[in-house]
Amino acid sequence: MAKIEAETATGTQVIEAPEGRKLVLAIEDAGIDILHRCGGNARCTTCRVEVLAGDPGEMGELERNRLAMETGLDDHVRLSCQIHVHDDLKIKVINQVSVRGMDAGPRPVDE
Repeated sequence: MAKIEAETATGTQVIEAPEGRKLVLAIEDAGIDILHRCGGNARCTTCRVEVLAGDPGEMGELERNRLAMETGLDDHVRLSCQIHVHDDLKIKVINQVSVRGMDAGPRPVDE
């Protein structure tokens, strides 16, 4: 199990996730209201997280291409729907339902 320290709008929460689990699902299953408007398909970027510490793994082509379309993103910003947990991480959840006032979107599938 990997330990994930998640900074949210309401404070920091420490959660655990099994190896290989999509980060967005680990965050949501811990009760954090992360946005994921496209259902985890790397099309909308609402599930962005800032990786503050740890190794989120290699960025795939789909994620790299989608993030390249955005301007002003920090180099440490990743799509949580494209990260499969394999290491302890410290992250900042960027978009939350409670802050944005939007529907979370369809639950990403667990691959």
